Amino acid sequence: MTESKEITYIKPGGAIAALDLAEIWRYRELLYFLTLRDIKLRYKQTLIGVAWAVLQPILTTAIFTVIFSNFARFDTGAIAYPLFALSGLIIWLFVHTSVSFASSSFVSNANLVTKVYFPRLIVPIAATFGTLFDLVFGVIILIGMMFYFGVAVTSQILLAPLFVVLGILVAVTFGTLFSALNVRFRDVKFALPFLLQVWMIASPIFYPTSLLSEKWRLVFALNPLTGVIEGFRSALFGSAFDWTLIGVSVGSLLFFMLISLVVFKSMEDSFADVI
Repeated sequence: MTESKEITYIKPGGAIAALDLAEIWRYRELLYFLTLRDIKLRYKQTLIGVAWAVLQPILTTAIFTVIFSNFARFDTGAIAYPLFALSGLIIWLFVHTSVSFASSSFVSNANLVTKVYFPRLIVPIAATFGTLFDLVFGVIILIGMMFYFGVAVTSQILLAPLFVVLGILVAVTFGTLFSALNVRFRDVKFALPFLLQVWMIASPIFYPTSLLSEKWRLVFALNPLTGVIEGFRSALFGSAFDWTLIGVSVGSLLFFMLISLVVFKSMEDSFADVI
């Protein structure tokens, strides 16, 4: 008598499959160890190590202050320009770094991806989480500067973590998208630095959105980072929230999240073969 055997087939869920958070949670230890490994590798054999995460926002803020405060003379209202620049810069530097690292995460983990099954979405997420230290250090510096400039803290600051979380979602969204595209199209690594430069210019990091007309503010709000940065500043410094601008940016973020998942899921089944 032939003994029956149960056969389990593992296959991708398709381009429109829902995000399986339960499966990612089951592999949370792998996410933790990949994140920890990325953090160690990033600072291993560096000259100044973690200090770079502190020097980069400070030096960049100083350069922006000299150029755009003294020469361009941007009007940032009651917010001191160094605080204005740094509050946008720490969000941008985190997103820039995380997207850059996440875009090459599958290529860097080729041996793991081709030999072991696990939710592939963990790879770009771990690369993003591996850069969170930069954001933490940036926030610490910003808090210190707020005390130095005597910023009055209002109840709006309680909403600041919400915009930080939105910034992390922006990083995960675009990191996931470019990580999938980079597996199939290797010229992404050449185009990405240029795209990030354009993205920085299109984000209100060193200039206020008040320079733009109402029409152009809404156009710029299609950039998810616009609402994140503007909302983060309003929460920190007690200024009025532009909920229309924030709403457009959040809607744009949701759209890009959907696009990112569709692209990722449609390419996921070929990662091991193409990589």
